[in-house]
Amino acid sequence: MSKVSGMPVSNVQWVNRDTLHANNYNPNNVFSPEMQLLKTSLLVDGWTLPLIIREDGEIIDGFHRWTLSADKEVFALTDGFVPVVRLANVDKSHQVASTIRYNRARGVHHVLKMSDIVRDLKDNENQTDMQIAKALGMDLLEVKLLYERGNMLKRAGKEKFNTGWKPK
Repeated sequence: MSKVSGMPVSNVQWVNRDTLHANNYNPNNVFSPEMQLLKTSLLVDGWTLPLIIREDGEIIDGFHRWTLSADKEVFALTDGFVPVVRLANVDKSHQVASTIRYNRARGVHHVLKMSDIVRDLKDNENQTDMQIAKALGMDLLEVKLLYERGNMLKRAGKEKFNTGWKPK
């Protein structure tokens, strides 16, 4: 057996979403705008990541994708089937730790890097503010603020912050 074939992702299966269930400890919460963005990602790109589950169907990672799989439009993509990878012989402590690792490993988006992306999309890829907003799940003001990141002091009218911004 090769090392690759022994990896869980080598055994992706399609299962009916109704055979799966949420765990009772996941501390991750996704707010409505990000859920809409995740839905858009599923509708535009299709299923690109499998859910990670235990043998009994309990979800270790992918709860929000699974939740969206009940949405009428997302459900229609695959008739309610979702891709899964099963982790065998996983005890509760391993499962909880895996969930937290997956959640935390996704990281956060840094504002300056997001600003660079918005500037590149607008200046080099000729995307309109509306196209950028729709593709990245932003409103137009957010696109504008990210695009103009270097002009924040000009908008504020001061070259220096007052003493209220100095640490004590």
